[in-house]
Amino acid sequence: MNIQLSRGMTSVALLGVASAAVSLSTFYFIGQARKAEAQPVVQISLAVPLATTLLSADDMDAASAVSTRDGTLKSRETLTELVQNLGATPAEASRALRAVYEAELIDPRRVRPGLEIKANFAGPDHAELTSLSFSNEAGKQILSKRLSDGEFMPVVLSAQTKPVARRISATIDTSIYEAALKQGAHDQQVVDFARIFGYDLDFQRDIHPGDSFEMVYEEMVDERGNRVRSGEVVYAAINGKALNKGYYQFTPSDDGVMDYFDANGEAATKFLMKTPINGARLSSNFGYRRHPISGYNKLHKGTDFAAPSGTPVYAAGHGTIERANRYGGYGNYVRIKHANGYSTAYAHLSRFGKFRSGQRVRQGDIIGYVGSTGASTGPHLHYEVLVRGKQVNAMTLDLPTGRKLADTPDIMEAFIQRREDIDRLGADEAGVTLVSAEEAFPADAAAAPPAP
Repeated sequence: MNIQLSRGMTSVALLGVASAAVSLSTFYFIGQARKAEAQPVVQISLAVPLATTLLSADDMDAASAVSTRDGTLKSRETLTELVQNLGATPAEASRALRAVYEAELIDPRRVRPGLEIKANFAGPDHAELTSLSFSNEAGKQILSKRLSDGEFMPVVLSAQTKPVARRISATIDTSIYEAALKQGAHDQQVVDFARIFGYDLDFQRDIHPGDSFEMVYEEMVDERGNRVRSGEVVYAAINGKALNKGYYQFTPSDDGVMDYFDANGEAATKFLMKTPINGARLSSNFGYRRHPISGYNKLHKGTDFAAPSGTPVYAAGHGTIERANRYGGYGNYVRIKHANGYSTAYAHLSRFGKFRSGQRVRQGDIIGYVGSTGASTGPHLHYEVLVRGKQVNAMTLDLPTGRKLADTPDIMEAFIQRREDIDRLGADEAGVTLVSAEEAFPADAAAAPPAP
């Protein structure tokens, strides 16, 4: 397939030419309008059959490239140095990179170590750089393609993606994390799973060998079925000695707040988190104790969690930031006002999260990081729960439960439909099945954003 291109050609015009031959995938040639009038029409050959889709720079460059070299940007190394180290001449490296810089596809001031680059070479001794490709975003590649006049043209290859739902299940031998990854899940799904059950389970004490779990989560895949990025968990279940329960993802229509609900429509999310920090050790309970600095016995009005400096601290519940500043012996201090007369406070933080006083936050938002500011002998979080301004013991407090959908019949009916949709996702003998998300979640298909 041969396509005549000029530098002034727009992406829309090119799509009109190519759509009949290259289905599902899209590719954009980004030219420089200022140079359009001065450049002759150039001829580019795309060596792909009619049924083939362009998913990578390799597909685009297959006709001419006979040597491919990969490189990863190192600390204190420039892109120009990396491209030259791969074998390009200084002039070729400069022209190829300038094309993507001028098109504003890459900002050389913001590239980070770890960026992967692929360089294709052709010609005598495989010495002529024909293209550079950068993969700095899932499902998208940036290509700097050599033209017949030796100049380079920037190209964006964007794979057409679609959502699928994946169900996995396994018996736990060592940890949920290890078992889930063996089944094909990724870190994000394990984190979601831990958050869903964070109110019900102590993952260090309540998980035992022989317990089993199940997850259904969404993924975005390209036309070849390759994972582009992982999505959210839509169902999570644990069957073990400590707990036997499952939760379904659902967004009630009245408040638009996504949560996870058990089969009876009761939310996994409770009103407040008792421990708004992950991986911390409870180092001091609420109650009278000998103060580590003053030496006097006095009431310790909160709960201390020992954790490394910089550990994220989460908002224990939905609410509004009342104050976030330096506050005497508390050091860097955040207080959040919740409903029903409740407040929570977080002290000795090393720094604050990205918010301002008066801003609303959601449960689980990062509001700060563990530190040792104020009257503190080491890095830890001092956490308080206040009821109408008075500190209470968060560990023994009978907190209000989360939402019950049965209280709103029409929303409960919508939840039941969602629950049945997810339950219909069957697993094969291996425990893994891919199905269309549109088929699995018909209620969500119409509202889903178009694929990039």
